[in-house]
Amino acid sequence: MNKLANDTGDEVCTPQEAVPVGDAGRVLIFDSGVGGLSILSALKRQFKAGEFIYASDNAAFPYGTRSRSFLVARVEAVLRALIRDYDPDIVVVACNTASTVVLPTIRSHFTLDIVGVVPAIKPAAQLTRSGTIGLLGTPGTVNRDYTDRLIEEFAAHLRVIKVGSSELVDLAEQALRGQALCHETLKAILAPMFDEPDLDTVVLACTHFPLIRTQLETAAPRKVAWVDSGAAIARRVASLRHRLELKRDGGVERNTTTAVFTQSAPDIQALQPALESFGCQRIDVLAP
Repeated sequence: MNKLANDTGDEVCTPQEAVPVGDAGRVLIFDSGVGGLSILSALKRQFKAGEFIYASDNAAFPYGTRSRSFLVARVEAVLRALIRDYDPDIVVVACNTASTVVLPTIRSHFTLDIVGVVPAIKPAAQLTRSGTIGLLGTPGTVNRDYTDRLIEEFAAHLRVIKVGSSELVDLAEQALRGQALCHETLKAILAPMFDEPDLDTVVLACTHFPLIRTQLETAAPRKVAWVDSGAAIARRVASLRHRLELKRDGGVERNTTTAVFTQSAPDIQALQPALESFGCQRIDVLAP
């Protein structure tokens, strides 16, 4: 099986309460925007304690519109600076676009464990009863060859309705900044999937989208199962925990969260209440 699919593809990500385990170590969660906060939340449910560094490459946001060559160079450069400054035990690339485009290359350049996020197509295929699932992501993610290979491997026997929306990423960013979302806009984005009467499962194939799951559920014309990769990512990090704990001495449980941005921007202040709600005690700007 493709190594990238192993990051999230081996477990059914049905809603469940995580049973917290020990100290996560120092975990770097990396995204272009704030979508990876959904992964941070899943990690905090999985672990009793840990040092979490949430890094947003806001200087290059959004990744979904960038070329592969740009992303490979950019992600490597930013990760190298973050690893230099924060010395993590493990890195989670909490961005579907970056994971599907650059993760194999990035892994070859670093010795750390790097966990990626891929669309939760396998668990959705196991969960559906009707045989029709929706794939909701950025245009870049839903249209990539890699995603087609996942569908061929895990859902070839199913009907998969793809919806790519960059607008929904922007709406999630706005929601985290305290702005109300337009119900009719959300309905219009979801309509191509829900026009199919047999749809019973939707893959949230962008880490931004679980952050507005409540609004999506409200906008949806009927109840479906919403599937994302957060819980599986947290379990994957937990499975690597024995290696993480070997690096840190003392066995002291830490419980800190730092947010890092790649450029100073006025709207970071608007994000502060949301960051605090995710437990962020400090905001840094990455040194060049």
